[in-house]
Amino acid sequence: MTDVVLRDEVVHLLEVGYAHVPSRKVLAGVKSNLRNVRPDPRLHSVWEELEHMRIAQEDILQYTLDESWQSPAWPDAYWPNSKTCLTEKMWTNSVSCFQADLKKVIRLTREPKLDLTSLIPHGEGRSYLRQVLLVADHNAYHLGQIVQIRRLLSNWKES
Repeated sequence: MTDVVLRDEVVHLLEVGYAHVPSRKVLAGVKSNLRNVRPDPRLHSVWEELEHMRIAQEDILQYTLDESWQSPAWPDAYWPNSKTCLTEKMWTNSVSCFQADLKKVIRLTREPKLDLTSLIPHGEGRSYLRQVLLVADHNAYHLGQIVQIRRLLSNWKES
């Protein structure tokens, strides 16, 4: 029973959040002309934050599942080029890939045959639970960044 509760709580954290807004809501309704606008030169755009989340989440997931996975070069390969001319197709692909990988993390979390507290065989002392919580923590942080960016761009409705 404790295992089911743990899995349900972690899935809730990944999908809905407790103290943060769910990714679907954060990414919905971003005006296309504002997706790659930095409200301040010291900040990233919504798309830069999303792409960073997508790349990092994919890296964490693939590292967890695939012993032969090669992580991108840190830090440059974890962020898109700020000069990129963002297209609708790029935006849609980024959102779709992010959500698809999030579903894979959730499926991994729900896998009853997997002991979440066990160490990943190739994971340098990391557990599956650590990796899943890392995804949740990293996503929550950057989703908050996106909300702040959208507020600064007057593209966020408080609810």
